[in-house]
Amino acid sequence: MKASRFLVSTLKEAPADAEVASHRLMTRAGMVKKLGAGIYTYMPMGLRVIRKVEAIVREEMNRAGAIELTMPVVQPAELWQETGRFDKMGPELLRIKDRHERDFVVQPTSEEVVTDIARQEIRSYKQLPKNFYQIQTKFRDERRPRFGLMRGREFIMKDAYSFDRDMASAKASYQVMAQAYRAAFDRFGLRYRAVAADSGAIGGDLSEEFQVIAATGEDAIVYCPDSDYAANMEKAEALAPAGARPAAAAALTKTPTPGKATCADVAELLGVPLATTVKSLVLATDLLDEAGNIKGAQVWLLLLRGDHDMNEVKVGKLPGLEGGYRFATLAEIEEHFGCKPGYLGPLNLKKPVKLVADREVAVMADWICGANEPDFHITGVNWGRDLPEPELVADLRNVVAGDPSPDGKGVLAIERGIEVGHVFYLGTKYSKAMNATFLEEDGKPRFLEMGCYGIGITRLPAAAIEQNHDERGIIWPDAIAPFTVVLCPIGMDRSEAVKAEAERLYAQLLAAGVDVILDDRNERPGAMFADWELIGVPHRLTIGDKGLKDGVLEYQHRRDAAATKVPAAEAFSFLQAKLSQAAPAASAVA
Repeated sequence: MKASRFLVSTLKEAPADAEVASHRLMTRAGMVKKLGAGIYTYMPMGLRVIRKVEAIVREEMNRAGAIELTMPVVQPAELWQETGRFDKMGPELLRIKDRHERDFVVQPTSEEVVTDIARQEIRSYKQLPKNFYQIQTKFRDERRPRFGLMRGREFIMKDAYSFDRDMASAKASYQVMAQAYRAAFDRFGLRYRAVAADSGAIGGDLSEEFQVIAATGEDAIVYCPDSDYAANMEKAEALAPAGARPAAAAALTKTPTPGKATCADVAELLGVPLATTVKSLVLATDLLDEAGNIKGAQVWLLLLRGDHDMNEVKVGKLPGLEGGYRFATLAEIEEHFGCKPGYLGPLNLKKPVKLVADREVAVMADWICGANEPDFHITGVNWGRDLPEPELVADLRNVVAGDPSPDGKGVLAIERGIEVGHVFYLGTKYSKAMNATFLEEDGKPRFLEMGCYGIGITRLPAAAIEQNHDERGIIWPDAIAPFTVVLCPIGMDRSEAVKAEAERLYAQLLAAGVDVILDDRNERPGAMFADWELIGVPHRLTIGDKGLKDGVLEYQHRRDAAATKVPAAEAFSFLQAKLSQAAPAASAVA
C-alpha cells in the first residue's frame, strides 16, 4: 500500500469527550470517527486492525472445529419471548417494531437464534458435537456509553455456541474452546490472564474471562505470583483466617463518637487500627403471599471488617439471598435498629434480623461496632460473651492483596485488566426453555448441553492500546498492527536515488508477503515520523540521501529510543529477521 492512495488522517488534538488513552489515540490516529453516542465508523486504518483480529480468531476457531455462520442482527421477538429474556433483559435490549407492529430486537447476543437453529437441524446424537460461531455486529443500549470502543453501544463480537449430548461432552467442548482462546490470545501478542469467573445462576466452575492486563482496566484480577491461581474479583475466595479466635480481653463499653459515622472516622478518633472495627450492611428480601404480592420483608445484617468491602456476587449466593436481595430502606433500618445508618450494630436491636458474619469477623475479638444510637459506638465486643455466636458464617468480602491464595501456594496480588473474552458452560438453560432436544442412542429425547464463547473483536484493539502506548502514540504488536512496516523516504520527490531505493525495498517486502506501507506523500520528516509514531506501526525504515551516500538506511522499532544504522544492501534481510523475532510467543502471564 502507498500512503498517497490510502487515507492517513491524523489529528493533533483528541476530542473533548475522550477519557481514556485508547479513545484519544484511536481518534487522533484516524482509526475511528464518532457518529453518535457509543457508535463509531471504523475508518480504513482502524478497520485493518479489526480485520487482523478477526483473521486470527477465525483461524483458531476453524482449527478447533467450529463452523462459521452468520445470524441476523435484527431478530424476531418471539424467540426472545420463549426464554423470557425479551422482558427480563432490560433497556440494554433494543426493541423495535416493523411496519406490521411486530416486535423485533437488535441482537446483543444470539443464544436464542442459535438454539433455534440447533433444534431444527440436530436430531440425533450422531450429529454431535457441534459448535457454531459468527463474527457479527451487536448492539447493547448502554445507559452511559463511554471510553470509545471499550464501552460502545454498537460493536463487533465473535460469539460461538457448542452443542453436546451430555455434561461430560460439553465440558470437553468447553476445554477445546478454552485452549483455542489461549492460542488466539497468544497470537495477538498481548499480556493477558485467563481467570476463573463466576458462573452465575448456572453454577459450577466452568467459566473463564480473558483479561488484557492494563492499568486503566475496569476489572480487578486476582492472582498468585507463586502459582497458576487466577480469578476475577467476583470469584476469588477469601479464606477463613487460620487459628482460633483470641480470648476476650476488653470490657464491653459504650463509647461516644460524635459525628463519626464511618469505620475509618471511628478508628481515627479512637486511635485504633481500622481492622478492629466492624461495619454493618443491612439488606432485605421481600416476602410474598400465595398470590405473589409483597406482604413484608426479611431484614438481614451482614458484618464485615471495617477495612473490607462486600462482594455482591458472593452475598447473592447465600441461602435465602440467592433469589435476589436489595439494600434495606431507611424505614426498615429504623424499625429494626432504632437508628439511622452510620451507628448500626448487632447489639440492642429493636426487632430480630438474620445475621451473617464474614469469616474474618467470626474470629475477631474485642471489636468495635455501632451502638444503634446516634454518636455512639461499642468497643470490646466479643462473640459468645456479648452476643450469640453468628448463625451463619460465610465469605462475604472482596479479597485484598496479601490474602492467602486459595490454592495454598502463596499470597494474592491484584492488578487491573480489561475483559476481552469469556468462555462459559451454559448447560441446558436455553435448550430447556426452547425445547431443543435430540434423540439419544436409546431413542429417547434429551436436552442439548450448551456452552457459549465470546471475544470482543472491536474491544480488543482498544485494550491493546491501553496496554501499549506512550506519549507519542500507539505501539501495536506486529500481529494486529494496521501495517507491520512503514518505509519513510526523505525527499522522495527530489531524489531519484531515494525514490529508487524506496521502490526497490517496497517491492521486495510486498513480494515476501510483508504488510508494508510506503509513505510517498512527500511530508516533512518530522511530520511523517509523528504520523507513524501516533498510528503505531511497529517497524520503520527511513531512506535518505545522506544515508544512501554512506550506504546505510535507518531502522527504528516503535519502542526504540533511537534509530539503528543498517547497510542498505542488508536492509531487506535485516527487516525479515526483525519480523521473525517479533512473531508472538505465548504471552499468557504466568
